[in-house]
Amino acid sequence: MSRRWSDFDESDVKVRPNKRGSRPRTKESPDHPDAELGRVITVDRGRYRVHMHRADDGERLVTAVRAKALRRSPIVPGDVVALVGDTSGDEGTLARLVRIEERTTLLRRSADDTDDAERVVVANADQLLIVVAAADPAPRTGFIDRALVAAFDAGIEPILLITKADLAADPADPAGLRAHYAELSLTTVVSRRRDAESDAGAGDESGDDAGDDALDEQAVARLHTLLDGHVTAMIGHSGVGKSTMVNALTGAERATGGVNDVTGRGRHTSSSAVALRLRTAGGVASSASADEAGSAAGVSWIIDTPGVRSFGLAHVDPDGVLAAFEDLVEGSADCEPGCAHESPQGGCALDAWVAAGRAGAHGPARLASLRGLLSSLAGSAEEQDEKRLGSSP
Repeated sequence: MSRRWSDFDESDVKVRPNKRGSRPRTKESPDHPDAELGRVITVDRGRYRVHMHRADDGERLVTAVRAKALRRSPIVPGDVVALVGDTSGDEGTLARLVRIEERTTLLRRSADDTDDAERVVVANADQLLIVVAAADPAPRTGFIDRALVAAFDAGIEPILLITKADLAADPADPAGLRAHYAELSLTTVVSRRRDAESDAGAGDESGDDAGDDALDEQAVARLHTLLDGHVTAMIGHSGVGKSTMVNALTGAERATGGVNDVTGRGRHTSSSAVALRLRTAGGVASSASADEAGSAAGVSWIIDTPGVRSFGLAHVDPDGVLAAFEDLVEGSADCEPGCAHESPQGGCALDAWVAAGRAGAHGPARLASLRGLLSSLAGSAEEQDEKRLGSSP
């Protein structure tokens, strides 16, 4: 005789044991309240070098791997992270990175202006040192403008460093860059090599000769003042002298390189970003106070990044690009609603603003740069379709 559904109860159900055990699964992650905090200084093939400071045992460098829960989270130099396990820093030990602390800033870029995949460059920097050379290789205002837009979007204060001023026709205003950005509230530092004659008898405190490539002490001292107490990301094309300046500021021995005679572009000498301690005027690294609990928030850091070929801004919307052009953005108040800032025929008031001299002598060049960026970000319809389909450029 067949049984009705109402005749069945729970005892009639046969359940096979779970091969993975009977422990209930949960999406809640442990808090790790005893985890120690430190700052990521470099990333190398899944290994993270973390600078840690604790009042009872001072400073140390710890190697860590990320926890499985963070496998999809980008971790970059500058990140403040929580570690558990062996945090002694002894050779052969490995800690586990279990948490990324809330970031104050995030510097990002994309491969190009229509690439939706953004790349995290540096975390928690409050300054961006944009490095260009006065010559060899020639400076590109387009790159500077892109870096200024990225800094504005991230809420980071930009500083412009012009190196190799001794190669310029006018060392006081190398390549006319100071005049070009005169209408902006942009701090600019000019660096040059010291004269070989003055170097010959000077040398440094250790008695070694400074050499022909020794940097102008005044520029190095100015940068020390500007960078002290900050976390500063440094970006620039290869060959502009980033590593040379980093060595002067930190006492590190980063490899330096020249410029290719055929292409006019610099050779890559830095293969990965690395955070380095700023050396004080006395020649030692800035130290952390005893109550920093591992975050090293009071230490002055320079994060040197590899030389870039391009600096895409796909993550920045057009209004954000315009807002970064502080010499032009006020003139956009008279533009027609929905203005794309392409031309007066399209309702753009920026041409009149520039013609009236409101953006300074270099206003026309600045407006052309703005429109070039906006056009590059827009791309063509075909390019946008290819990106959505995942086609390679």
